[in-house]
Amino acid sequence: MPAPLPLPLPKSRAEIAAIQSERKRVAFARARTLPWYHGKLDHIDPNRLDDPAVWQTIPILDKDILRSFDHESFMAQFCAVPHTEIAEFWRSGGSTGKPVFYPRTADDVTYGLLTWGRSFPCIGIGKGDLVHMSFPIGIHPAGQVWARAAHWFDVGMNWVGAGNAVPSEAQLGLIESLKPTVFIGMSSFALHLANLAEAKGIDLAGSTVKKVVCSAETLSQAKREKIARMWGAKVYDVFGMSEAGLMGAENDVHDGIHIWTDMFFIEVVDAETGIPVPEGEVGTLCVTPLWTNHATPFLRWNSGDVVRAIDRSEGTGPWAELFPMIRHANRTTGFFKLRGVNMNHADFEDTMFSEPQVNDFQAVLVTEEATGRESMRLLIEVKRGSDSAAVRDLVGALIKRTFEVTPDVEVLPLGTLAAEFERSIKAPRFVDKRV
Repeated sequence: MPAPLPLPLPKSRAEIAAIQSERKRVAFARARTLPWYHGKLDHIDPNRLDDPAVWQTIPILDKDILRSFDHESFMAQFCAVPHTEIAEFWRSGGSTGKPVFYPRTADDVTYGLLTWGRSFPCIGIGKGDLVHMSFPIGIHPAGQVWARAAHWFDVGMNWVGAGNAVPSEAQLGLIESLKPTVFIGMSSFALHLANLAEAKGIDLAGSTVKKVVCSAETLSQAKREKIARMWGAKVYDVFGMSEAGLMGAENDVHDGIHIWTDMFFIEVVDAETGIPVPEGEVGTLCVTPLWTNHATPFLRWNSGDVVRAIDRSEGTGPWAELFPMIRHANRTTGFFKLRGVNMNHADFEDTMFSEPQVNDFQAVLVTEEATGRESMRLLIEVKRGSDSAAVRDLVGALIKRTFEVTPDVEVLPLGTLAAEFERSIKAPRFVDKRV
């Protein structure tokens, strides 16, 4: 380990509560210096922040507010340090909307490294492991900060990058030749590589990779099981955001994502009122960073994630005992309507990935030229050795039974979709070409 960790693991939940109490005051004091918060916090007694009724009067901040500013205005409103103290910028995540670039001081980066680094021991990755890092290596922090953090935790790291930087076939070659034990990347890219391996006759399930770690996308149970089956590996989910850091990870029990609550104060709130909902009920996640807040001290940041808070894991060990969990409610704004039927993207993915003979798919919505009627072309690739005609009929019946829509199912040669998805970090499985 090259240097002492900046924040030791707390010994108890009581110690975490004490840290939260102290660091909320620091976060509040820093936020009061920002122009955007002027006049919005004057009614709050900083000595009463542990009183939920007082804390909940702090206005909730969300990305729509930030996106209303250009970069110069955002810096003027939300940056608490002079330009000379900025060590780097982190780009906001997501694939929609205008990105926001967050300034980070050297202290922010140090604590950010710790937030990503904690995922290694929580998941059980340590000395002797070699990671194949397939997140983008660039201004978005996930890939490069995660890779840098590995040195603190004595973990080997291959800085590979995403498929649009290092072609997928080359990535499979690196896995075969360098023999990593862990793959870290988006779940869609993990599936993409598995499908490409299938098309090329590569036994990915027989590789040295024994753990797959995913982030940045919803990891449904069906998608998790498909990745595990195709990679022959255990699959772990983690959770983070550019506004804060990597906030938590699963352990071997996989019953939720443990949140580093000594580093992040979280609330699961009613989206309309901003009032916390009871444990186990669905709400919107709000986050107050307690240490990665030197440059942008956000209070009650609405991440947009719909989650449940769970106080205790069924697991054992310090990570399970110290840190409560969140579970995503697997809701998504992604859906399409076809002839009056609403189909949620996540539900459609789960249905397709639950069929083990289907390697991958793309749903294309089209308008039939002759009739003007809307229809769905469902392009699929089937597992090597399967009866293509039988799988085509099975999938057509499955979609009809589940969504009351009859698709035009077409079986593609193995590798066709992989070649199309190669150009995108997130595979475009839903395409609307209707006119």
